[in-house]
Amino acid sequence: MTKKIRNETSVKAVFKFQPNSSLKRPLLGTHVPAGFPSPAQDYVEAMLDLNEYLIAHPQATFFIRAEGFSMIDAGIRPDDLLIVDRGLEAADNKIVIAVIDGELTVKRLRIINGIYWLYPDNPAYEPMQITADLDFIIWGVVTYIIHKV
Repeated sequence: MTKKIRNETSVKAVFKFQPNSSLKRPLLGTHVPAGFPSPAQDYVEAMLDLNEYLIAHPQATFFIRAEGFSMIDAGIRPDDLLIVDRGLEAADNKIVIAVIDGELTVKRLRIINGIYWLYPDNPAYEPMQITADLDFIIWGVVTYIIHKV
């Protein structure tokens, strides 16, 4: 159930991925224990390009900032940077960026008995059933969340 968007004036803070850029940083050849410390192995395993690691479909990828608390239990906090891939299929239980009546939202897509729902990952918010009278389209699938610690 996909419809054409009538009004995209409320669509803000979308950043297009720059496919020609590179951001290589050292990937250390050791794991960091989350328990008791152990002696670190002090060597670089490889140079890791974050663009190659985080972005599977460069021409179909964009960045957008999250707002609000409806996805807090999925680890998405206000002002987090979301990496969104339009080249992936929006399937059941994926976190998606959707446009409903011209407004962006990030929610978990649920398909239950053939009915599409957008579920928040916060019990304080209610799920939304996608009905034929809504102007609805899925913009992409969230693949990574970047936030400050």
